[in-house]
Amino acid sequence: MSEDAVLYEVRDRTALITLNRPERLNAWNPDIHQGYFDSLDRAAADPDVRVIVVTGAGRGFCAGADMNVLQGIDGGGGNDDGREADTRAHTHAMTIPKPIIAAVNGACAGLGFVHALACDLRFAAEGAKFTVAFSRRGLIAEHGCSWTLPRLVGQAVALDLMLSGRVFLAEEAKELGVVNQVFPPDQLLDQTFAYAEDLATNVSPTSMAVMKHQIYHHPTMAVGDALAESNKFMRESLRRPDFKEGVSSFVEKRPPEFAPYTD
Repeated sequence: MSEDAVLYEVRDRTALITLNRPERLNAWNPDIHQGYFDSLDRAAADPDVRVIVVTGAGRGFCAGADMNVLQGIDGGGGNDDGREADTRAHTHAMTIPKPIIAAVNGACAGLGFVHALACDLRFAAEGAKFTVAFSRRGLIAEHGCSWTLPRLVGQAVALDLMLSGRVFLAEEAKELGVVNQVFPPDQLLDQTFAYAEDLATNVSPTSMAVMKHQIYHHPTMAVGDALAESNKFMRESLRRPDFKEGVSSFVEKRPPEFAPYTD
């Protein structure tokens, strides 16, 4: 594995994960696959990390699967470099109990689009290009994006983007609900980190983990089951020290001191 295919650093309480193949617009290959998922797991296990930001080096976020890899696929799966295939799903980010923000700095296509959708929030640079792309490669909606995209934009818009494989820019992506915010390119990371720092400073890590579970699981449950589980989670939250600290810090007009998330 190339050790520098994915870069990892922690700034205050935010982990920054950078896909680092700028000469290929960070096209997805086995090195990025393993490095990205290893980095997500590393951030999840670090009690000092409360928020995760994902971005790309250079001009792109991730331009999709590396064409050199695609040309070598014969339908049998696995890697051709002697390594055992990584079995972590491309929706792995959705299982991480910490908020993950994609800072989409440029081209976001195909598999890169899948991974942006698997993040919890998406901030984009003005003019960043998006495309689902799969239909134009003779493929289908891969790796869970047939679940994530309609939840964000609705069925009709999802069908438009998937069937056409058309390119759309960050500004339209915000109008459609694909991204949350759009910033000038030179402000993207600063604005993303400002948002992340607000979460890290003022929000309970345990509350964020539970809410992430609720958002991803409850819409697929019967309403009564979702309500019952929410009531259970609420009773548990009322017994946690975070509840007392949240109330006390508000009354005392000071930043809260919430405990790190523990599984």
